[in-house]
Amino acid sequence: MAERFDIVIVGAGMAGASLAAELAGPAGRVLLLEAESQPGYHATGRSAAFWTESYGGPGVQPLTTASGPTLRELGLLKQRGALTIGRAGQEARVEAFARDFLALGVKFELEDRAAIAARMPGLRPAWTIGAFEPECSDIDAAGLHQHYLGLARRGGAQLKLGARLMHAIGTPQGWQLALAGGEELECAILVNAAGAWADPVAELAGVRPLGITPLRRTVAQLRTDPPPPEDLPLVLGIDEDFYFKPESGRLWLSPHDETPSPPCDAAPEEIDVATAIDRMDKVVDWNVLRVEHKWAGLRSFAPDRLPVFGFDPAVANFFWFAGQGGFGIQTAPASAQLAGRLLMGETGGEVDPAPYSPGRFSAL
Repeated sequence: MAERFDIVIVGAGMAGASLAAELAGPAGRVLLLEAESQPGYHATGRSAAFWTESYGGPGVQPLTTASGPTLRELGLLKQRGALTIGRAGQEARVEAFARDFLALGVKFELEDRAAIAARMPGLRPAWTIGAFEPECSDIDAAGLHQHYLGLARRGGAQLKLGARLMHAIGTPQGWQLALAGGEELECAILVNAAGAWADPVAELAGVRPLGITPLRRTVAQLRTDPPPPEDLPLVLGIDEDFYFKPESGRLWLSPHDETPSPPCDAAPEEIDVATAIDRMDKVVDWNVLRVEHKWAGLRSFAPDRLPVFGFDPAVANFFWFAGQGGFGIQTAPASAQLAGRLLMGETGGEVDPAPYSPGRFSAL
């Protein structure tokens, strides 16, 4: 006889782990299914994690802001600051960027050429303006993930590793699930927290995919001369074509690439690393001594680049918790709380769930 659960969550990365922690106990029997041999192997384990209220745009900002207090209480944030910079002729764009978020209550300070040069020794002459976000912080992503896995476990949730979902058949009682290897399970509600695999998991359950697209993002760890200042903020280009920050005397650098990819174990491409270094060279005059490490991960976006939280409008008991893009870690506390309320049929809460409903795609 198949073992039965109240809720089965597909995917044990940050999304699935945080939601399991939120549900464990009140929601009855909760199971996390993870296809890999360890949780958080893909996007969660490859993030250059930071908490930045402007990252992801105004539609994501409420989730990021609402997550800040929890991340601080857990001691998982280390304040760094973020500096979005522009070249001569881009002053109006940088000012508008800061103004839009100031209107949402995000702290920003406009800085002139002298101020941003003081933060970045060797700044090239072309860069003339910056918008400084003082509250930006590094996140201990691994610590947050382990916190949620531990909280879920203590609440009674179970974790099954190496458990790839092969089939999901809807029944009047919920779902019949078949795993690779032949194991069968039953559940009342199936939650899709599968990240880059969100659309394929939906198709396995006979649910119309939403167009959640995995995009590859590359990061390289560099040894530079001079080394980056330890108090260097996270530096981003207003054109969204690079970002970098210091990490233990080294520089973490990304070309801010978004290359469409099938769901997979993503690997960095040499051209993306070379592009990142070329873009950095146009910002500062530091010499790159060595590329010490490079990696890539998949960030998954819905067509409107907002996350998708809620029950599918056409298939009962199928719940979407996907499309968190590159901001899933910094929004994890608020996102899990919001999704938990929706799953438990509760109302209220700090963040309005309406912008993230899967029903917004029904007419497409």
